[in-house]
Amino acid sequence: MTMRRAIELAERGRGTTYPNPLVGAVVVRDGEVVGEGWHERRGAPHAEVSALRAAGERARGSTMYVSLEPCTHHGSTPPCTDAILEAGVERVVVGARDPNPNVTGGGVERLREAGVDVEVVAGEPAWRARDCNAGWLSVHERARPWVIYKAGVTLDGRMTMPGGRWVTGEDARRRVHDLRGWVDAVAVGMGTVRADAPRLDARDVQAAKQPRRLAFGRGPLPEGSELELRSGTLPGELRALASDGVQTLLLEGGATLASAFLEADLVDKLLVFVAPTLAGEGPTLTRALPAPVRLKRLRAEVVGADVLLEAYVHDP
Repeated sequence: MTMRRAIELAERGRGTTYPNPLVGAVVVRDGEVVGEGWHERRGAPHAEVSALRAAGERARGSTMYVSLEPCTHHGSTPPCTDAILEAGVERVVVGARDPNPNVTGGGVERLREAGVDVEVVAGEPAWRARDCNAGWLSVHERARPWVIYKAGVTLDGRMTMPGGRWVTGEDARRRVHDLRGWVDAVAVGMGTVRADAPRLDARDVQAAKQPRRLAFGRGPLPEGSELELRSGTLPGELRALASDGVQTLLLEGGATLASAFLEADLVDKLLVFVAPTLAGEGPTLTRALPAPVRLKRLRAEVVGADVLLEAYVHDP
């Protein structure tokens, strides 16, 4: 439960910590939570430091639960491992390892060498801790952004509604704008650009930042379009985007773009909003694929009049 609380705290920084990861920390002594903290924004104290400050002297002899391995480097803030050692924490439970052993990682080893009992969790808590920072981890481990494919479909799997503009309801559309408000980039294919001239910005929600807005495919872009055209190979473009700071990419295109990414095994997560309507005709979620794509961790959530299906192609 305490690791889950650390992850909940970490999520409070979503949209404001970029390019840093999300981190939450909880300090427990004698079975009582004595301090909590999370990384609020770049340059602000890290989660561990905030939690230790909240705990004060009660941190001595305590156990700290932290969603990501404590850092060891001097950046805009001092190393969190030093703060943990100075506070006298006896045990540290880590949700996910840092994939940068030569830059920020190595905190587990540093703490163990100093005599601190360190546990790195496994199973479901570890998965949740990694999912919290799926984009950040993907860039460091795969050299590409974490790719989320979002679509709205009718109950019979159609992506358009004859005679109507919207497939899903207002609540589902608002959820999409919230999502745009924290991902680093949103993309569609050129077919969607020509048909709909989408803006792809986050509107009518409290967005910490606006995403980069991309179009994959061959140009030219229509006159007046504010999208960035990406005409290279998908793997090459994703590597370039990762090098340019894009950690999370939201795909909102149609079946052609979705199928291209799925065929290249470049989709990590699916978000499909299903409307309680039978369209009877229209394009489907994907084109014919060369092989089935096995999904895992399927979850359903009611969003207004629609149902959101969430599933993963890859683990974070």
